[in-house]
Amino acid sequence: MKCSVYIATSADGYIARSDGSVDWLHNTEMQDADLDMDNDMGFRDFLSSVDCIIMGRKCMEMISSMNLTAEQWPYGELPLFVLSHSIKEAPENLLGQVEMFSGEIPELIEKLETKGLKHAYVDGGAVITSFLNLHLIDEMTLTQVPILLGDGIVLFGKLKHSLSLTQAKATVFPNHFIQIKYTIKERKKTD
Repeated sequence: MKCSVYIATSADGYIARSDGSVDWLHNTEMQDADLDMDNDMGFRDFLSSVDCIIMGRKCMEMISSMNLTAEQWPYGELPLFVLSHSIKEAPENLLGQVEMFSGEIPELIEKLETKGLKHAYVDGGAVITSFLNLHLIDEMTLTQVPILLGDGIVLFGKLKHSLSLTQAKATVFPNHFIQIKYTIKERKKTD
């Protein structure tokens, strides 16, 4: 199964404030910049390339706190799996939207492949780090937001090994966001 990351960070590498909030993603100086047809900086195109989403509990709880309406739900009909060893049931406002999973990551990948799924969007700092430590990420799209938070939740936790990032493709948007897409050189083959 192909596994991809698509995530935004502050210029100093944080994915959220210490309290988990991501309000800074929409509070930059260049909100009115004309992004032409790419106002989501490729997110819809990326979502159309995946057939499932895997995220962590904290990421799910942040989404739950937004109390999104059906029209605001960004993931469409994609099946969404949430990794958690501490909770077994999704928050009430996400029931039916997510499936909780408390097993090991390779077990989940095998389950998804058995269902015929081929490309997973992996989201959430701890989950991304876990997938990287298992050599299960094929590519990463990192969008750097022009803000320094100074503190918060870092994207990458402790990696067990270094990873070579190759085939870098960078895009600078009119709002000063910088997006870099990498391929992971050391991807472990599961087939």
